[in-house]
Amino acid sequence: MRTLNLCRIAFAALVPASVSLPASAADKKPNIVHIVADDLGWKDVGFNGCTDFKTPNIDALAAGGAKFTQFYVQCMCTPTRACLMTGRYPWRYGLQTAVIPGTAGYGLDTSEWLMPQCLKEAGYNTANIGKWHLGHADMKYWPRQRGFDYAYGATIGELDYFKHGDAGVLDWFRDNKPVHEKGYTTQLIGSDAVRYIYAQTPDKPFYLYLTFNAPHTPYQAPKEYVDRFPNIADPTRRTYAGMVTCLDEEIGKVVAALDKRGLRDNTLILFHSDNGGTTSKMFTGQMADVSKINLPCDNGPYRDGKGALFEGGCRVCACANWPGHIKAQTVGGMMHAVDLYPTLAALAGASTAKCKPLDGMNVWDTIADGKPSPRTEFVYNIEPFRGAVRQGDWKLIWRTMMPTSVDLYNLAEDPYEKNNVAAAHPDKVAAMQERLNTLAKEQAKPLLLVYAAGVAFKHGKPIIASEHGQAQALIGGGAHSIGEEGFGDNDDNP
Repeated sequence: MRTLNLCRIAFAALVPASVSLPASAADKKPNIVHIVADDLGWKDVGFNGCTDFKTPNIDALAAGGAKFTQFYVQCMCTPTRACLMTGRYPWRYGLQTAVIPGTAGYGLDTSEWLMPQCLKEAGYNTANIGKWHLGHADMKYWPRQRGFDYAYGATIGELDYFKHGDAGVLDWFRDNKPVHEKGYTTQLIGSDAVRYIYAQTPDKPFYLYLTFNAPHTPYQAPKEYVDRFPNIADPTRRTYAGMVTCLDEEIGKVVAALDKRGLRDNTLILFHSDNGGTTSKMFTGQMADVSKINLPCDNGPYRDGKGALFEGGCRVCACANWPGHIKAQTVGGMMHAVDLYPTLAALAGASTAKCKPLDGMNVWDTIADGKPSPRTEFVYNIEPFRGAVRQGDWKLIWRTMMPTSVDLYNLAEDPYEKNNVAAAHPDKVAAMQERLNTLAKEQAKPLLLVYAAGVAFKHGKPIIASEHGQAQALIGGGAHSIGEEGFGDNDDNP
């Protein structure tokens, strides 16, 4: 007994003080399957009230585990995925504004210590199957270079579901090598995840970051899925229903594979969307012509959607399931995407010592037992032209571009943001603005704005109109003037 106690003391001395080890992690490290949908509406799952199509496999995860009512992400794809990988807000490293365009060369700062790197050091196999969208133009940003042992799928934000690319450029890779194959991306991603699970063994834990590109634009689905919904009158909603149904079925196959491999009881499954469903055509991407369609996403009672700082853009459908470890219940505690990093690291017994200062908190007790969340504040976003913060039940949205505007909501009383009470609470507004302004001093320059400015002001051939669509007038040929009155003399010609 004395020898056993000495061993325990020695082990405790080796564990970094910043890491707490739950009993489950001390006994056996859990497998982690982290499933992220793309632009899925809050109400486009059965457990949040969807009625025109069903999501039985996702609903089963929610029914048998924790269904979250206040799970928050960033309002767009790249910023959310950056939060998940770093445990830090995206405004700290320049990814706070929009997404990484297909033509841009920047990516997630390589000095950030990412989730797969952290878990690998704790003995995990790591895999990213699906969409990445944290840098594509340079392989130093790709998932295999950022801590994943295995990577399969797309690097950019949107792609054709059948051709696996955009503008004639293939964006489909396995371990950095291009893959030319037929198939619908949702099914290919699901099948690859199943193969990966079958290749795992119970003696070593794994972290599977399973990131479907569904149901992001372009709205495409196999005909057999679309044909299941003759009751849906709107053709785009019908296709969208097919996309989400296929997504749900692939998730069901992943869960079934865990069962068949005998891994289910020791596997934590997380599911959520990367942002709210798209309700503004400004944020549908560049590939699809959406000018003549109705956008199909449904965020239920929440205001607005993708790209907005209102709840419809940031509060998403989410659930977690781990048999015997997570109670079946609705969890109302507030949590943010940045919280998953420290929470999963603690479950895995992994050190976060190599991380830059984390914004996330360990919310495991909230997830597993529904206990009050340790989080009392989170930042929706900070950009040079807008910002939003939540403190307790109070939410402030501050648009700093002229003309400026301020919205203040009490989400406990007004969760759907119908009543702006800023005028009635000037002291609250001032205090929350000061908080945002203080944090804004810490923000890195938005890389998208730096990129856009570089493109816009790059020296090149001016685009000048000409009468009847003729060729532009050119300097040269010894001409002194380009106008009848002699205006515009070329100073280079004496």
